[in-house]
Order: sequence, then structure tokens, then C-alpha cells
Amino acid sequence: MAGLDPDDWNGLRALGHRMLDDMIDRLETQSDRAVWQPMPQAARKEIRTPLPEHGSSPEGLYAQFQTLIAPYATGNTHPRFMGWVHGAGTGVGMLAEMLAAGLNANCGGRDHAPVEVERAVIGWAAQMVGMPPETSGLLVTGSSMANFIAIVTASRARPDGVAMRAAGLTGRRLVGYAATTAHGCVPRAFDLCGLGTDALRLVAVDENHQMCPDTLLAAIEADLAAGLEPFMVVASAGTVDVGAVDDLRAIVGVARRFGLWFHVDAAFGALAMLSPTLRPLLDGIADADSLAFDFHKWAQVPYDAGCVLIRDPVLHAAAFAQSLAYLTREDRGLAANAPWFCDLGPDLSRGFRALKVWMTLGTYGSVRLGQMVDTCCDLARYLARRVEAAPEMELLAPVTLNIVCFRVHADKDVDVLNVEIVKDLHEAGIAAPSTTTISGCKAIRAAIVNHRTQRADIDALVDGVLMLARRRTTA
Repeated sequence: MAGLDPDDWNGLRALGHRMLDDMIDRLETQSDRAVWQPMPQAARKEIRTPLPEHGSSPEGLYAQFQTLIAPYATGNTHPRFMGWVHGAGTGVGMLAEMLAAGLNANCGGRDHAPVEVERAVIGWAAQMVGMPPETSGLLVTGSSMANFIAIVTASRARPDGVAMRAAGLTGRRLVGYAATTAHGCVPRAFDLCGLGTDALRLVAVDENHQMCPDTLLAAIEADLAAGLEPFMVVASAGTVDVGAVDDLRAIVGVARRFGLWFHVDAAFGALAMLSPTLRPLLDGIADADSLAFDFHKWAQVPYDAGCVLIRDPVLHAAAFAQSLAYLTREDRGLAANAPWFCDLGPDLSRGFRALKVWMTLGTYGSVRLGQMVDTCCDLARYLARRVEAAPEMELLAPVTLNIVCFRVHADKDVDVLNVEIVKDLHEAGIAAPSTTTISGCKAIRAAIVNHRTQRADIDALVDGVLMLARRRTTA
């Protein structure tokens, strides 16, 4: 048997139409189901079978998808999913994924239209945050990889930095700075690129959970006096725990004073630039030397779709470009169209992520997406008011953007109670917030990122928390 195409194209077409109808029906009826439900052990066992020696019908596999996989997904398409800053996706993005898979393009390089779509998306991203038109960048799995690429580029933007690609650090003692509230992917990137986590100085934050510029300044001066080599500052625009935005204008001033690379981790906060109301909170982001954010969060693009922007395209290429005989760039033909995206990051094989971003932004436009961001933040403030109005609950942090951290009071074991309430919410299918720790206290953390969320969903969360709390405290 040669090839893998079906003997009956019409049968595959009919199955595809049924799959598409079913998935659109699923999106249309999100709120009619539980947010999440645990996967039975029997279903797990049925999926974990040995490698099949002989194939089975796509229709049979789709039936298994319907019964074993779809009912037990994460739930982040549901309007009451409020955990971990997950975007909800859209029908348009889902269709774009199908189109991209049909082309099966490798966007590592070469001269073809999918590469131009990604370049267009990078241009839109730079325009959104106010960076120059010549800004370099690429789409990646998410902000973890985006931050990694930015940190590698920053470390190689130093004098003799390109030589480090061959010789390594060779005793150089590079150090960088980020707030204690920085995402865990930042120290991890310092680890993975060979700098070591000890090379990242964690700077204290103030009562608003923002990095303290004066403390940053003192840390840099102390390291210089000790003979170390400061090279970058990482600011946050939308911290992972509470959604705080560092004073970017003040921090870039400190970075420029010492000639340091200024990087902003704006995993979800970058989209606030589309809101005229929220944009002033991010004053200074346009001055970033590099920026990391995710289209799959507030922009509602299906997973995965992270983005890294690098202000200086020459420094970006110098950090990653390689020359291999079989990847020679030509002046014409399919091997033309340099620079290739594989020269801007660690991946040679790269999927056509840009199509779902291009179709999502093209369908909704920056104005409507900005309005959606405003709505999410309005809902967060509504949730905060409901918490403050309930004697049984209290806010644990200021609400800057779309994240609300709160807890239920208890006479004893208050941390345990709040963690158990969140697990109860999940298992009851009522809502799916997450937890975090704020000033030593366990918090219920609700991140309002889903474009489908409405006030009724906020009310369901609050009512569910109070009901479950009373059930546990009176049992």
C-alpha cells in the first residue's frame, strides 16, 4: 500500500464536516456544561494503550475523541474558567488552525507566503506596543520561550558577546535584575542559557507589588562595586500573581543610566496597550529592547502563540544566526527570502502559528480587542466589589488589571480552607479559579481573561465560594 491518502475522499470529507459542526456546537454551548470534570481512571486506561500495529478507522478514533477526550479538557473555553491566565480561543482561530494544518508549512525559513504572514504579525505586534517598524521578532510556543530568547539576545549584546557563542561565558560574571514577583520562567531562562539562577538578582517590591526602582539602583551599584557585570533588567507588565505593572518609565530610566538591556515580560499585559483607558499604565513599554507576550492569552488566539520582539534586528540575528551548507540562503528560488526565522531563535522546524494570529486580529481588529480587555478589567473590579461587600471575604491585593486575589475568613486553618474551596469549585464544575500566595496568605486567584465571561459568571463564582465555605465551616 503506497501513500496515506484515503481511498474514499468523500468519506473523509463527510467526517470532516461532522467534526467541524460538532466543535462549533461545542463552542456555542460552552456555558451549558460544567467548567471541568475529573477524568475517570477507566478513560485514562483506555487511552494509554500500546502502540497500534494496525490502523483503525478515523470514524472510530473520532468516537473515542468524543467520549474520552473532549469531556475532560482543561475547560478554558468556558466563561467561568478563571485560572492561570488562559485565553479562551475563538471559532475563527479554530478554523485558522485547520487551514494552517492543510498547508503544513515549515516556517523555519524559505520563500513562501506563510513566512510573510508571520512577518506581518510581528509588525502588528510592534505597532501595538509602540516599538519601531524595523523591530525583529518571531512567534514561539509562549512567553517562557520568548523570555528565554530575549535573555540570550541580551547576554550576547555585550562587547564580545558574539564570541560567547563559541567560547561560552569564560569566567564573565554577568548579572541581571527582576522583581521578586517575576514569573518563574525568568530564573529558569537564566539557568538554561548558562548564566545560572544566582546571576538573577531579585529586587523587592512595594505595597502595590511593583519593583522598587531605588532598590534596583542600589543593587546595580553594589554589583558594579563588587566587580560584576550587570547586563539587563527584566520588568513585568502584568505580574503572574496579582496582575501588577511595574513602573516601566522609572525602570527604563535606571537601565539606561547604566547602559543595561531593558526587557519587559508582558505575557498578558501587553494587550492592555489596545485599551485607551489602560494604556497609560504601560508607559515606557515602547522603549523596551525586547518584549515577551502571548497572543494565546488576552488576544484569544488558540494555543500556542507566544511572541518575542527585539528592537535591534542586527543584535537579534547575531545572537542566533548560523551558517550550515544545507541551509544556504539564495538570491532567488525557494531558498531565498533571508533572514529566515530559524536565524532568530533555537527552532528550525516551526509551524504556521501566524495564520491563527493573523485571522484573529484581522477578524476582530484592535479596537474590538481593546474593548474586550476593558470588559475583562471591569469584571475584575466588579468581582472585587462583591468580595468587599461580603463579610466572609477580603481582598488580598490591589486590582490593577484583570486579576483578583481574595480569601474567605476562618477561625482556624484559613489557608487550608481556601485551597479546599478552590478544589471543591473545580470538582463541582461551578468555576475554575486557581490559588496563589500573597504576603504569606493563601489566596483564591481569579484571572478574568475569557472573552465569554459575564457578570453572571462572576456571581456564580462568588456564590459558589460562599456556599462551599459555609458547607465546610458548618459541617
